[in-house]
Amino acid sequence: MGFVLKEERGFSYIDEGEGEVLLLLHGLMGGLSNWEEVIEEFSKKYRVILPMLPVYDLPVITTGVKTLSKHVHKFIKFKKLENVVLLGNSLGGHVGLIYVLAHAEKVKALVLTGSSGLYENAFGGSFPRRESIEFVKEKVEYTFYDPKIASPELIDEVYKLVNDRHSVIRLLAMAKSAIRHNMKKDLNKIRVPVSLIWGKNDKITPPEVADEFHQLLPDSELHWIDNCGHAPMMEHPQEFNRLLKGFLDKIKA
Repeated sequence: MGFVLKEERGFSYIDEGEGEVLLLLHGLMGGLSNWEEVIEEFSKKYRVILPMLPVYDLPVITTGVKTLSKHVHKFIKFKKLENVVLLGNSLGGHVGLIYVLAHAEKVKALVLTGSSGLYENAFGGSFPRRESIEFVKEKVEYTFYDPKIASPELIDEVYKLVNDRHSVIRLLAMAKSAIRHNMKKDLNKIRVPVSLIWGKNDKITPPEVADEFHQLLPDSELHWIDNCGHAPMMEHPQEFNRLLKGFLDKIKA
């Protein structure tokens, strides 16, 4: 897909379409490719923006979910965005939750898919040393219900990441920060409408995590996608887009 990555004032981002803003927040391992079909579909009627989160570019001491949330706030101010619908997958969902708590006035609604914030089986001690491509392949495949979604390109990308000392130190720091910043006590303060779109076979943030989010968030709805792992918008993009469209139509009405 020919999306243009813009570089401005220290921000890298994709900005497609016009209209109400959908702001996409990617996870620890995934950037643009994870959201490709969402951008393609929704940029016909919305302004879809994906800022690249500086997961691997921060000083180790400040590497964490709160710093990423501050980065999102600087970006939203820089682009003068209001009334944003935030969509977050995995770590991106966690960053979205922290952002909404700090800046509710900027956010119209929130969509979480495979979000961290309550339960972290996601990474932690998984990458302590230089790993073989086989080990990485197994880890990436574990993310999906259908291991074929783990393309050679994706495996290669993650392999490079976990074998780069600079990146892996930040990866572990970010994972520890996600575990420290458990959201359980704060979710009742989130008053915006939230749609939870979850893979029924997510092994990283399992179904009971979605149930708990649903119970703790005051205004939430929960949708399941069958035969689906941790990244529904990659594994079942059409079904994900259909559920997302239903939610957006509802909050519009």
